[in-house]
Parts: sequence; C-alpha cells; structure tokens
Amino acid sequence: MSKPMAEGFLRNRWYVAAWDSEVGRSPLGRTLCGEPIVLYRRLDGSIVALRDACPHRLAPLSKGVVEGDNLRCGYHGMMFDGAGRCVEIPSQERTPENFAVAAVYPVIERYRFVWVWIGAPEAADPALLPDLWPCEREGWTFDGGVYHLKADYRLMIDNLMDLSHETYVHAGSIGQPEITGSPTEVTTEGDEVFVSRWMRGIDAPPFWRNALKRPGPVDRWQVCRFIPPSAVMIDVGVAVADTGAPEGDRSQGVNGYVIDLMTPESDRTTWYFWGMARNFDIHDRGFTDRFKAQQGGVFNEDLAILEAQQRSIDANPDLKLRNFSIDAGGVRSRAVIDRLLRAQAAAE
Repeated sequence: MSKPMAEGFLRNRWYVAAWDSEVGRSPLGRTLCGEPIVLYRRLDGSIVALRDACPHRLAPLSKGVVEGDNLRCGYHGMMFDGAGRCVEIPSQERTPENFAVAAVYPVIERYRFVWVWIGAPEAADPALLPDLWPCEREGWTFDGGVYHLKADYRLMIDNLMDLSHETYVHAGSIGQPEITGSPTEVTTEGDEVFVSRWMRGIDAPPFWRNALKRPGPVDRWQVCRFIPPSAVMIDVGVAVADTGAPEGDRSQGVNGYVIDLMTPESDRTTWYFWGMARNFDIHDRGFTDRFKAQQGGVFNEDLAILEAQQRSIDANPDLKLRNFSIDAGGVRSRAVIDRLLRAQAAAE
C-alpha cells in the first residue's frame, strides 16, 4: 500500500508559472503551491510576480491594469510598482511607507517558461533550475501547451514514470503491446529517479514510423527521469533495428524529449505544462503545429483518466493505492518527495 506523505509542497524551489507567451502587458493571475500570484511584463519585457492581493481590501490585483511598469488595482485604483510598493493612492495625497503588496517573487525566464521561486526570496538560486537542455539546444525545436488538471500533481508523476499505461490509454497513437511486455530498469541517482525501457526489433507505432520515414523494424526507447520538485523529462525515440541505438549510437534514428512540468495549484489541482523537443523536421513549422495538436490530444487522454482517478480516490477514503512492479518509478519518485518534505518540515 502507498505510505502517507508529509503535508504541503516543497519550498525553496522553482516552479513553472506560465509559458513565456502567456505573460504580457495584461495581468495574469495564477495560484502556485497555494499562493495566489499575479504576473505581468514591464515595458522592457522583464516580468514582475507579486502576491495577487491588494493590501487595501485584498481584491485580486490580477483584475487590475498595467500602466507603464506599475500595476493599478481595479477596485480603488491604488498603484504598485514592480517591487510591490504602493506609489499612488488616488483618494489621498500621502502614501504610507509600509503600505505594500505582501510578497514579491523572484522570476527567471528560461526554456520558454516563466519560473517563480516559491520560498524565501533570498534563497533563490538560478542553478537549481532543472536542466532542460533540449528546449534550447541548436539542432532541436521545442513547443507545447498547458492544461489545468483537477488532480494531485503526484498522480501525474505516477503516470509519467509508468508508461505501461500507453498500451491502453493511448492505443491509437503512441501505445503498442510491446510496451507492456518489455522489461524496465529503475535506478535512483541522488534525488532523481530513472525508468528505462528498450523494445528491440519491433514495428514502430504510427507517430514514430512517420517520423523515421524508413520501413522495417526499429529499436524503440523510453527513459523517464524524475527531477524534484515535480518535473519529468522522457527521452524517447526509435532507430533502425540493430544499428547500435541501445549501445549509444542513435545516428540511424529520431529522438525527442517529452517535457512535463507539474506545478501544484492546490492539493487537488495542478498546472500541467507539457511539450516535446525533437531533433527531426525542426524547420517544419506545420509539422510542429500538427504534432502539438496531436500531443495535446494524447495528454488530454491522460487528464481524463487522472481526474477520474482523483474523484475515485476522494470517493473511497477507506481504500489505498496499491503498488506493483510497474509502479516502481512512481513509488521511488514519491519517496524522494516525501523525504524532502519531511526534511523541510524538520528544518522549519
């Protein structure tokens, strides 16, 4: 049975708040790890992240408007700068020195994502960003989307660290019987968990057959990597069978990395940012758009299952999740999260 986990979310970590294209000159409100945050861009393009509550009457600042580099509350018109300080109260001449937004959040924009630091601002360290190198490496292209998932973020981590579900949930696209029948290797390196699966000499499923553009059997791989607090990067691809891919030579194949970033909104809802970086057909924008739509459809199938699973968990509080060998990747990932949460609680 699954073990009870420490409560709360991992703090002093970077979480994705939005795609770069989502944050502009209009305020964007989004709750991350239970904290309501408003984001907007200054005139120079840099991003501001503030607590989404006006310190006057706690109206959401995301309902306001951006003026220059400042944000004006849509309720009584009080204006705040990018550091959260009130710079104007329309109804009076004097502005109290200590009148400011409750929190200002460190922000980094990288890999096409806007990352917000949840925790002590002085502890924010850019080196703690996960290394999503395929998202910006020359010779690769990357795009994706975002879904609001009505389920615990750890259920999505379970899902991504156990791809045997593809045979049944995604039978029409990336799933095939060989996935379930192929052995996996599960390893842990520090706080990261890896699940590796190789399928040798098989027929490629439709997507990979079209990507490879060559007939005949292939060697297919899936290597799932969990990175705390809530990222999963999956190395996927196919190569012409018996050309050395399992030994490291992928020159006769095509390769992609599925990027999955789960930002908890609450203990029952998640912002799920997804995409795929690939090293084939990188200049074909039409293919990118078509594949993005196809990939979005695949992940929609996951959402339907996970949201139904969450409803069932809530409806059956007397029952617990059971673990088998296929769940090893998710179990180890949850164990990492649990250990880090307990260490956090002890430190606090």
